[in-house]
Amino acid sequence: MSKKRCWSKFVKPLSTDPDGVLLVDKAEGMTSHDVVALARRKLSTKKIGHCGTLDPIATGLLLLTVGRGTKVQDLLMSEDKEYAGTFLLGVTTDTQDRDGEVLQERPVPPLTENQIRDVFEKFRGDFYQLPPMVSAKKHAGVPLYKLARQGKVVEREPRLVHVYRYTIDRIALPEIDFSVLCSKGFYVRTYVHDIGEALGCGAHLKSLRRTKSGRFDLANAITVDQIKNGTREEILSRLLSLPEVSRMRGA
Repeated sequence: MSKKRCWSKFVKPLSTDPDGVLLVDKAEGMTSHDVVALARRKLSTKKIGHCGTLDPIATGLLLLTVGRGTKVQDLLMSEDKEYAGTFLLGVTTDTQDRDGEVLQERPVPPLTENQIRDVFEKFRGDFYQLPPMVSAKKHAGVPLYKLARQGKVVEREPRLVHVYRYTIDRIALPEIDFSVLCSKGFYVRTYVHDIGEALGCGAHLKSLRRTKSGRFDLANAITVDQIKNGTREEILSRLLSLPEVSRMRGA
């Protein structure tokens, strides 16, 4: 056996597994795990996670961490997020969004813009939210949504959250369009629910789009259709390297 052939037994081939962060514009009707499963198949790699769950009705920015990118997942998840959405006054649901079962319907009073703004102001800065039963938050190691499916309601600890800013973009009762910049662990569904209760008629989230997560936005995001129809090489060309991620975060 030649020296060259003998030496080759000890030389490990260079890894072709990708590392980095993929910015995805999630489509409506998909879970965050659906997007992860799709990316795993297309990239032929198992080591993929996501930063911050988006409910099926929500669209917008979902950060996928790939390969060694999973090591910065907790860091990316801890950053502030921005959303734009619409809520419907007068109807509350068990999930606090349009996918849930209707719990109560109440008449919507002839609210003025000032009355609505006064209530939004109560939910600015620091305040406490009670995590909804239909959520990924765990109780004794079990996600709350699994307990909710069994008809169980367990005691939850309120969590401190923060709203940095908000806008009221359209008032066409019973609908209100809004945007909100908030801290990690913030439930927009609960934000809408609580505003509805404070307005005296209840509300649920009709639509939601995540527009930013930390320093990242939708400008460089790849769509779900582009992932479905693209080649592995085309998808990898959209992957942000770890040094790029660090620079974009200002680290």
